[in-house]
Formats: sequence, structure tokens, C-alpha cells
Amino acid sequence: MMLEGQAVTGALRTNPMSRTACVRGTRGERPVSASVVADPTSVEDGFRHEAFFYGGEREFVAGASAFLRQGVEAAEPALVVVSARKIDLLRRQLGADAHQVRFADMAEVGTNPARIIPAWADFVHDHAGRRLRGIGEPIWAERSSAEVVECQRHESLLNVAFAESPGFILMCPYDTAVLDADVVDEARRSHPFISHPDGPRTSVDYLGTEELAGPFSTALPDPPSSAIEIVFQISALSGLRSLVWREAMAVGLGEERAGDAVTAVSEIAANSVRHGGGHGLLRIWLTTDVFICEVSDHGRIEEALVGRYRPGPTSPGGRGLWMVNQLCELVQVRTFPTGTTVRLHLRRQAD
Repeated sequence: MMLEGQAVTGALRTNPMSRTACVRGTRGERPVSASVVADPTSVEDGFRHEAFFYGGEREFVAGASAFLRQGVEAAEPALVVVSARKIDLLRRQLGADAHQVRFADMAEVGTNPARIIPAWADFVHDHAGRRLRGIGEPIWAERSSAEVVECQRHESLLNVAFAESPGFILMCPYDTAVLDADVVDEARRSHPFISHPDGPRTSVDYLGTEELAGPFSTALPDPPSSAIEIVFQISALSGLRSLVWREAMAVGLGEERAGDAVTAVSEIAANSVRHGGGHGLLRIWLTTDVFICEVSDHGRIEEALVGRYRPGPTSPGGRGLWMVNQLCELVQVRTFPTGTTVRLHLRRQAD
């Protein structure tokens, strides 16, 4: 609904987003992945980002443990970020070798997929100059369609983030027994290599780092007609914060999470005023268990990795979006020819 007394200009109401098809499709038999035998030189010298397709836990444990044992034998540090159950399975399979591998629960590290690259960046930094191995599984069957799309964006950006990290091998598992075929197909486009028992193979479907590094313009589902809409400029930021607080408290977000919502929206709205033409449009709505705030403006975010690296003391920008990613369960950033939309998701706690 439109707040009383607020007018939205035609330019701001022109939303370049349209409803998009759901990521999930029909489960069924998977085709053999398109790949060719990889060039050994490219595999050894560069960042090796490979998709590992498996069917069920037994295949996962067999493939992942073999990959990790190769690293243990070569004295290569390894970090595994998967579910708690799979961590337990791998520890039992590795036995005495498990203490040479670091483990982290993806449910804690990657609830918001934008937080995963910083975890890998810390790992690479801590072991600078050494050959490294990693296993990261950000996509599982219970992820929402919105989360899957952001995980796929994360997988694409790994190629950008670690292009200059030679000797880093990162294997990303995909359970073909439960994931939809289009998710598996997308993995072939975002991973330069496909894992195979006799060695990695080059994915002929890989889109290339240059294309993956461009602005992300995949459509977002339209907000509901009941969404609150308000145009803001610098003089209205105080009222904007009050509005977000009231709406967050009204839907039962709780004081702490309502404060997070206010901080996150305030950061994005301030960026709109500074870089998006001096004004923006805020929309607020609630799904079954998620409080959503969306800010649109006429600015453009060209840097693909903004908000995914912890800004240093001399960083020229990105602190706001970094902080927002720490506060929200999901942050969707879309940049179109007409401007940028940032959609923030804050999950309500179960009663």
C-alpha cells in the first residue's frame, strides 16, 4: 500500500524487474556433465574451482574423503564447509587424518551466501604461499528459491575472487539425487572444472570469468501489491528509520532484529542519497516468516564483489554493504541499466 501523503514519481515506479520462473524444477535423471579432459598445466598453476556431482551421502563421503586424503598426503591445509551431518560423516571416514582438516558448518558460515567468500579469503590469507584445498557446499535441497539464486551468484563470483590465488583447489559438491536439474546445469556454467575419478575435466559450459564478473541483473519476483512504498531523500532518512522500526516491531521481529533492520535499511538508503541520484524508493512487506525491505535508486553498483570482502582501513567504500550482509539472512543486489535494487531479508524467530 502507499503511505498516505507520499507520492512516487513515474521514474522510480518504473521497475525493471519482472516476475521470474522459480529456480526449482522437476527432479529426475541427470545427464552426464559436459566436460573434456583438463589441461594439466592450467589445473596445476591456477585457481581450480570444480563442481563435484554425487548421488547421495555414500558417494559424497567417498569422493570428498579421497580429495581430502590427497591433501593430507601432500601436507596441504584443507578447510571443509558443509553441513554438520556431513562433517560428522567425513570425520569418521578420515579417522586419524581428520585432525589435519579444518571443518566449519555451512549453516553457520553461509546462511547468507555473501558471507562465504570472506571465510575462504581468510583461509587463503592465513596460508599465503601454500597449496590449499577446500570443500564448500552452499546449496542443499531445503534452501529457498531466493537463497539458491544467491548461492549460484556466490559460486560464479568465486572465480573472480580467487582468480589470483594459484594452488587453491576448491571443490563444490552438488547432490544430484535431490537437487533439480537446472541447479546442476547452472553449476556447469559457474565452475571451470568438473570433478571426475580420474582427475578434473574442463567444463565446456563454463561462462568465463569476464562474463561472471559483470553486474547481476537476474530478475527478482515482484513485491506484493500490499507492500508499503515510500519515496525518500536525505531530509526523510530519520522518518524512514522510524517507519522501519515500527513495521519490524509490528510483525514481531523483536527489538534486536528490528534494530538490525533499521541499521541495514539506513545504510542502503544513505548510499542511495549519496550515489543514487539523491533519492530512492523503499518498499516493505512480510512473507510467512521473513521481513523484507527493498531500496531502489538510479545508481549502479558495478563492482561484483562489493560487500563480500571485509573492508580495510583504507578501503574507498563497501563498508555499508559489508555490514548489511552481516545483519541480514539474505541480501539480493541487482543492477539494471536504469538503476540498482537491494532487497534485504530478515527472518522472524519461531514462536
